[in-house]
Amino acid sequence: MASTLVSKLFRPHVFTQLASLRSVCVPRQKAAGIRLLSSDPPPENVSRYPVPYRKDLPHDLVAVMEEVESKGGFLPNVFKALSHRPAEFRAFFAYYNELMNKETGGLTKADRELIVVATSVHNKCLYCVVSHSALHRIYSKKPTLCDQVVVNYENAELAPRERAMLDFAMAVCRSDVITEQHFQPLEEVGFDRDDAWDIAAIAAFFAMSNRLAHLTDMRPNLEFYNMARIPKDKSKDKGKVKGE
Repeated sequence: MASTLVSKLFRPHVFTQLASLRSVCVPRQKAAGIRLLSSDPPPENVSRYPVPYRKDLPHDLVAVMEEVESKGGFLPNVFKALSHRPAEFRAFFAYYNELMNKETGGLTKADRELIVVATSVHNKCLYCVVSHSALHRIYSKKPTLCDQVVVNYENAELAPRERAMLDFAMAVCRSDVITEQHFQPLEEVGFDRDDAWDIAAIAAFFAMSNRLAHLTDMRPNLEFYNMARIPKDKSKDKGKVKGE
């Protein structure tokens, strides 16, 4: 069960990106009264709520955390912060997986991450903006688009499809009264009513996530900031293969 959850949370190429950013390990420390789950740099905050020791957590949660950290090179702070309430941890990531990793529907993984970024900007959530911008860069192979969306999505270099998607997501995020007129721009670019539900559900779920991040003062892992900003030079890999 734990392996299934991890495989849904992070795809193999995402693990590769995370692992490439693995920092040198430092001894386990206590910072601001927080019991860290792994070796985090001293300046990095995790949560204003206590983060449990792994030995005090249910085995299935520990298995998920250890596999994510082992394959990705670091453990995202959202895992640490939400482990404060294990039952809610399970519920959170179960719904997260249904929304963000489903294989059906008209939304790509990059689309889903872009919705999170745009709505999290509106909700002023540093953690989700930084971490999901990193995931969008990985999935989309576009290193600058999320930066544009963070400043003002209306001026970003979006495709018509992406713009219609974000307009609808933002209407939900702002708690606008949704009418039939909101669906028309989506349908004009190829989205159906089920896609509209997905867009709305992602906006709604991350509104909750944003507010939990505010409550806990959750901060992004330092690794997220530079992730996937510079495309990997594939020619070097080819050269290594030929030389071997």
